[in-house]
Parts: sequence; C-alpha cells; structure tokens
Amino acid sequence: MRYRLTKSDVAQLLKEGYIKETVNFGDDELAYVLQIISKDKLTADFKNNIVTTYMPKVMLTELTDTDRVGFENTHGALHLLIEKDFTCLDNVAEDQSDNYPNPLIVQNHEQD
Repeated sequence: MRYRLTKSDVAQLLKEGYIKETVNFGDDELAYVLQIISKDKLTADFKNNIVTTYMPKVMLTELTDTDRVGFENTHGALHLLIEKDFTCLDNVAEDQSDNYPNPLIVQNHEQD
C-alpha cells in the first residue's frame, strides 16, 4: 500500500492526527485512513471496509522537519509506503499546486 501525501495532507495530519478518504463501489463504500500513533513502526489493518494505516508520530515530524521523502515497512504480507507527493517531471493536466517541489527539478536548476 502506498500513500502519497500532499502538503495539505501533512497539515491535516499535524492538526487532527488522521486523514480519511472514501471510494464508492456501487452500494458499498471503502474507506482508507492514515492515523498517527505513538508506536515506532508503520502498520495497517482492515476492518469493516476500512483500511487503516498507522504512522508513528516521529515519522510525521521527520517528514515536516527534514528533507526525508518517506518511510516504508513490511507488515505481514503488506508492503507499506508513505511518501511526499512531488510534482511530476512531465507536463500533466492535473492540479499539482498542493504537491511538494520535485527535488530532481531543484537539483537540475542548481546545476545550470
């Protein structure tokens, strides 16, 4: 499972301690939640059509206070990955104003 966090996602995690999104499947709904916890590893569970990924608070602090891009862990058969959502290197039609600046673009401009 992979979470790509925008700037506003990180701000909401800092403020509220979780983010939640839902996807409708006809008459049913799947929810996925990213929740901040005090433990030291990324973990996840699935109950009542809700996928919850638990992210240690220390990881959130590192995402906001350093250049760290993301974190990963294997939890049972799941490979968990949480990372900053960077702007694309190619021109795309989607709005990327809430994404983090792509470090490859910054590096390329510094080399010019």
